[in-house]
Parts: sequence; structure tokens; C-alpha cells
Amino acid sequence: MKLRDKIIETAHARRRWGFRMIRDVLGPHYPRINHKRVYRLYAAESLSIRKRKKSKRIGVRVPLVAALTVNQIWSMDFVSDAICRPGSISRRINRLTVANDFSHGCVDITADFGICGAYVTRLLDRAATFRGYPQEVRTDNGPEFTCWAFMTWVQKHCIRHILIEPAAQRKTLTSKASSEPFGTNAWMRTGLSP
Repeated sequence: MKLRDKIIETAHARRRWGFRMIRDVLGPHYPRINHKRVYRLYAAESLSIRKRKKSKRIGVRVPLVAALTVNQIWSMDFVSDAICRPGSISRRINRLTVANDFSHGCVDITADFGICGAYVTRLLDRAATFRGYPQEVRTDNGPEFTCWAFMTWVQKHCIRHILIEPAAQRKTLTSKASSEPFGTNAWMRTGLSP
């Protein structure tokens, strides 16, 4: 069988294989071919891989509904800041703010240099030991809230995950408002200096 026909046959049988993979598979059967020749024949036959669209793990977006009871909805978001000292390198610090939408009270504020999804779940479990778990959590579409660790935590505790609409940062208004007065006293509680 001619090389051109074998490339076409392989490309139609394995649609996700590009010319490099086809060359690697056909190499033992056609020892004198190289990648340039396979590419030339591949392109001449108008063979190509269709690029897949990246699928985002997005939950269901619902309109904003007011909470009717305590621990019905917790809103959470990150606030970022920098620690600057003269003569040293400034460091970014993140604060996770969690607020109860009904009472507008602060459930938890945690400051750290790096907060990942698994760390977020540990913090929420710690807060839930004192207040109980919420029925719903409202977050943005950040990587900490769409990661595997956070999604499994939500499913494990039967909590509904509400995502705010894109470009509507004020939907998590209560968590933003609770993080505004984050002064020297809060720095003292975390053990970090401003």
C-alpha cells in the first residue's frame, strides 16, 4: 500500500492523531520516511485535527435571592493586599472572607500568602464546627472555588454552589463589605505585621 493511502487510512481511523503520531505509528512499516514528508502528504490531503473548545467547569448561575434564615447562604471571596517593608521584597497576601448573607455577619476571615481549594475547605470545616454548615454558598468563578477539592466538599456536605454572573463582582457584596475594615487589629490576630 502506498504511503499516502496509509496516512489517509490511519488519519480517518484515528481522528485525534496528528501527523507526528501517524509518523510514529507508520515508522516501523516505512523506515525511510521522516516527519517532513509525512507532514507534506498530510497537509496535501487537507487532513487536520479539529481543535476542541476548552470546556470550563461552570455550575449553574442563578439570580441573586435574599437569604431568609441564618446559615442559608454564605458568600465568600478573596481580597488581595501586599506587605511592603523598606529594603525588602513586598509579598502578596490573600484574605478569604466568608459572610452570612442573612445576618451580614462575618463567618471567617483568614489571611495567608497562598490559599488553595483544599485550604478553603479546611477553613470552612473549621467555621462549620461553631456555626453549622450552610445550605448554599455563593462564590465567583475563581480557581479556588471551581477546583476538585472544593467541588467534592460541596457534594459531600450537600451544599448548593451558586456562582455569581460574570462581571458582577458586587453580587458577593456582603463578603466584600465585611473585609473592608481590615486594619491593624486583624493583622495582630493573624500573627502577621502590617
